[in-house]
Amino acid sequence: MACMKMRWVYISLVVLGAFCLYYNLEDLNPFKGEPVIFKNELGDFLQLPDIDCRQDPPFLVLLVASSHEQWFVRLVIRSTWGRETIIKGKRIKTFFLLGTSPSKHVSREVAEESQKFRDIIQKDFADVYFNLTLKTMMGMEWIYSFCPQTTFVMKTDSDMFVNIYYLTELLLKKNRTTRFFTGFLKLNEYPIRKRFNKWFVSKYEYPWDKYPPFCSGTGYVFSSDVAGEVYHVANSVPFIKLEDVFVGLCLKRLEIRLEELHSEQTFFPDGLPFTTCRYKKIVASHHIKPRDILRYWQALEGSLQEECPDN
Repeated sequence: MACMKMRWVYISLVVLGAFCLYYNLEDLNPFKGEPVIFKNELGDFLQLPDIDCRQDPPFLVLLVASSHEQWFVRLVIRSTWGRETIIKGKRIKTFFLLGTSPSKHVSREVAEESQKFRDIIQKDFADVYFNLTLKTMMGMEWIYSFCPQTTFVMKTDSDMFVNIYYLTELLLKKNRTTRFFTGFLKLNEYPIRKRFNKWFVSKYEYPWDKYPPFCSGTGYVFSSDVAGEVYHVANSVPFIKLEDVFVGLCLKRLEIRLEELHSEQTFFPDGLPFTTCRYKKIVASHHIKPRDILRYWQALEGSLQEECPDN
C-alpha cells in the first residue's frame, strides 16, 4: 500500500513538473525579448487574376481572405456583394486571397477555379489560420505590384456581409485618397496571455504590454498608397500571427493614423441582426452564413430605391 502511494506521489510530481515546464517555456527561451522580424520572402505568385489596372483602374478593390474548402462561399460572394459592378460611376472589383493545400486534388480544383473566374491571388504558404498575416501581406504586395491605380482597397473575410453601395457613398464623401485607413477602430487592446486561447500571444512573439491602434481584421479600408508603404515597412516590423495587429504595427511605424469613416458605427465585427433599413447604413457585418448573404443581398438590392424612416 505504501509503495502504491509513493508511486502516485511520484507520478503527480512528474505531471506537475511537466505543466510547470510547459507554462514557463518562454522564460527559458534564450531569445526572449527579440521577436521575429517579418520577411517578404514568399516567392512568386502561383495564381493571378485577370485585370489590367492601368487600362481600366477600379475605384475599389475588395480582397477577401478565403480558404480552399470555401468554394461555395466564394460563389455566393461572386453573385452578391463581391460581383464586379459600377456604383455611382465607380468600378468595384473583388479578388480572393489563398495559400496552398498539401492535397494535389484540392490544389488542382483551385487552379481550375482560378482559370474559370480569374479572381484568385495565391502564393506558396500553408493556408492555415495563423498564416493570415502572410495572406494579408500577399494582398498588399499584389496591390502595390499590380494594381496601385485603384483608389481604395478593402481587406475583409469570407463570412462578412459588405454593403458596397454605402461604402462607395461614404468613400466619395470622405474625399481622401492618400494615407487613409479606416475600419472598426481598436485603440486600447492588450495581448491575451492565456494559453489555449485562440488569440494567445506569448511574450516572445510580442513582448510589449499593449497593442498599437489597429482596425479589426474582419474588414478595414485604406487608400491604395498604404499597401505599398505597409509592404515595404513590414520587413522592419516584428512578425505577429494576428494580421490586424501586424498591420497596426506597420501603420504605427509609418505614422499613419486611423480615422473613423463616419460619425455613426458602420463596421460590426461582432455581427448585427438584419433588417433592410439597418443594413442600408452599414459597411460590414461579421458572422454571416452563405445562405444569409444571399438573402440579405436580395433584400438590400430590392429596396435601394425605397426610403427608410428616420431613427
